[in-house]
Amino acid sequence: MTDTLEVTKERKPVSKKKRVLVEIFAHCENANNYTFDNALVQQIATNQGFGNAYDVTKIDNSSILPDEISKKGYCVAHLGEGKHKFIKAAEHWFHEFEKIETEEIVWPYRKSVLNETDTSESNILSVGFNQRIIHDFLYEDIVASPKMYGARRTKYTGSYSVGGGDETLTCTKLQMEIDLTTEHLGAITVFEGKNKFPKDFSVYQIYHPFLYFQKLHDNKQIVAKEINCCYLRRGIVGGDSVIRLHLYTFTDPTNIASLKILKNAQYRLVKR
Repeated sequence: MTDTLEVTKERKPVSKKKRVLVEIFAHCENANNYTFDNALVQQIATNQGFGNAYDVTKIDNSSILPDEISKKGYCVAHLGEGKHKFIKAAEHWFHEFEKIETEEIVWPYRKSVLNETDTSESNILSVGFNQRIIHDFLYEDIVASPKMYGARRTKYTGSYSVGGGDETLTCTKLQMEIDLTTEHLGAITVFEGKNKFPKDFSVYQIYHPFLYFQKLHDNKQIVAKEINCCYLRRGIVGGDSVIRLHLYTFTDPTNIASLKILKNAQYRLVKR
């Protein structure tokens, strides 16, 4: 008779943020009302000892959602004025980055004093712009002269649908952050930047800014030839900074599920 050795996998401890989300979701399920506000978030975050209540509903990719929520197909949508809602639309809410099929572009450069001095989104977007990687990717012209507008916060009021139109969300003074905006010959590009390589992302991060500019265009407050969105990620691969860019648009501006890839590319920054 031989002894059987049972190997068990150690489970990672559940983060306080996930515990807060699970408790909020349970509260909504019990009340049969999936809309909640910042007051409830603050109350439950305090009970769980989670100090940054503002961060609870910031869900940049699907890995941040607890299993108890994601397995039921729910995600968190922002409604504005401190209100949020669990909606059963995770399949449309999160999008996996497409594989980059084109050959990697080696980009020789001389590192300036301020390049990559921190891990903020604004820093890596600045590197992409200053090194003209953004120019090459968007316009295929490193001497193009796009106008650049730094990080800003703005608000949007309006409605949009999710998926087949069964779920419609109405937002009131929804606050959004736009990491960077460029404009060149009437083409507007909004940017989301990340200093990591998540496998997917929450589409609302680029959709809400897209919707904001689309509404300005529709109301004839601006004239845009094109509005698109660029997701820029940076990580370290083989000791080098690697930048991956994905350019998207929305074929139906009123539907967050109409996301369409236009192109993507990977750049490796090699110091001269």
